[in-house]
Parts: sequence; C-alpha cells; structure tokens
Amino acid sequence: MSARERLTDTLYGAGWGTVKKLPEPVAVRLGRSIADLAWKQRGKGVLRLESNYARVVPDAGPERLAELSRAGMRSYLRYWMESFRLPAWSAERVASGFDPKDLHHLTDGMAAGKGVILALPHLANWDLAGAWVTTKLGIPFTTVAERLKPETLYDRFVAYREGLGMEVLPHSGGSAFGTLARRLRDGGLVCLVADRDLSASGVEVGFFGETARMPAGPALLAQQTGARLLPVTLWYDDSPVMRGRVHPPVEVPASGTRPEKTSVMTQALADAFATGIADHPEDWHMLQRLWLRDLDPARDPVTAPEKDQKGTS
Repeated sequence: MSARERLTDTLYGAGWGTVKKLPEPVAVRLGRSIADLAWKQRGKGVLRLESNYARVVPDAGPERLAELSRAGMRSYLRYWMESFRLPAWSAERVASGFDPKDLHHLTDGMAAGKGVILALPHLANWDLAGAWVTTKLGIPFTTVAERLKPETLYDRFVAYREGLGMEVLPHSGGSAFGTLARRLRDGGLVCLVADRDLSASGVEVGFFGETARMPAGPALLAQQTGARLLPVTLWYDDSPVMRGRVHPPVEVPASGTRPEKTSVMTQALADAFATGIADHPEDWHMLQRLWLRDLDPARDPVTAPEKDQKGTS
C-alpha cells in the first residue's frame, strides 16, 4: 500500500469513526466549511464539476457556474457527512430522512414478483435512499461496488453498506451480473448507480446535447429476467429531508436486436436522469469525466481550457 493509499484509508476511517459521533449541527457546519474550502482552492474536482454543469445549464455564465459549483460542493459534502453518520442513525431517523414521490412504481413492481431494478444517477445521497428502502419498506436489495484502492478502503465501503442492510457485490470479477440476475428471478430488488461508464462496454447515449457512455447492465438485466426497470432521481431542498422520485418503468422494446433494445432502454434511462439533474444540478455529484469529448486532452475544457475556448482541437 502506498503512502497516499494509507492516507486515504485513514481519512475515510476517521470520517466513519469520528463524524458519526458529532452532534448533527456540528457535522453540518463542518461539512459546509470543508466544501467552501475545497471550492475556493479551485482544484481539478471543482473545475470538472463546473465543466459538467456547463453542459447541464448551457446559458450559465462564469458567475452562475461558480455559484453552482459552490452549491454542488456543499451538496457533495452533505452526502459525505450524512453517509459517515448513517450507521449511527436510528431507524426512525432513517425513515423520516427521505420522502420519495411515485413510490407505487416500486411497490407494484415488487408485488408482481418478477423483480425490480432501480437505476440512479449520482444525485444527492443514494446510500440514504437505500437505507430507507431496507428500513422503512423492509425490502433487502443487492447492489454493486467498484473495487477501490487500497483494498482496505473497499472493505470499509462494503462493511458500511452491508451494515445498512444491502448485499454488496464487487464490480470486477465477472460474476456480479449472474448473481444480480438470480436475485431478480427470485423476485428481488437490485439497485445500481448507472450514469457513468467509460469502459468499452458502455452504451453511447445523448446527454445534454453531447455523447456520453452509460452502463448496459440495467437494460440487459431487465431484458434477461423480465424485471421492471425504474429510473430514480433524488434531490435536496432546504429541509433536512431528502426528496426523490421513482419514474415510470422503462419498457423493453417489442422489436430489435439485443444491442438495439439495450441502446433504446439506456437512452430512456439517460433521459430520465437528465430531467432530475436539470431540475437540481447542484445535487449532481459528478466530479469526474463523463462526456466522450472530455477524454480527448486537446478538447477537454479542464485540461485544455484555452484551446476549448478558442474552439480548436
């Protein structure tokens, strides 16, 4: 383990070990202070966030983008402060911490007995939404986690999410898809964060006027198992309660090849995600590259801003 990996693991360990013990008002102020400090430093994460927001809010000028990125960092740190504290929340606190609309799409799907796939973008606090499902609704579910470095950090995340009632599968290794399919065929629930996939297996979609890649997994699972595929979007407002919406099901097209059906369904997911992100851009925690354009260093507005402003490539 490198020195940087040890530091990362130590910081996350301190977060789960210390922040959850703080009084909630203190944790809220601490999160906002860290967010404002990071925003003022104008690091790559903040610049990337602003670059992504520029696609979502194309009419925004520099001042508006700066306001959005500051609000975005505060939302991002709210996510972390809540996540560090979630293991210490009572069942009542979890149950009162989330208020989703159109929940019948989920409950009706579960009652049908064919399984349900919830697909979410990186909006607000998906861990809190998951804890609410297991606590308030009493529905266990399976999800997938990216293997992080160091391995001890990955183990921390798995233990954290399992403590919230989730079954967590590693993204790598190739066996996750088969396990997810079995859970769905048994009538279970699968939850997947599904707005970013830069691998060669990702599906190209139109997203805020440019091309991005999103995972094929949700659409493929729905086709293979007959499970209901539901987009979900989340957001914060001025209250301590997170809001959300369960969108109508993404249907499997009646005709076409499997890749064609997957493309249509993944685009439908992207469109649903876009509605939630456009309504609450500051709650979209996308501090990484998403659009294919940004993979080209000569066209990336963060790594080559002067070239991008001049319109050269």
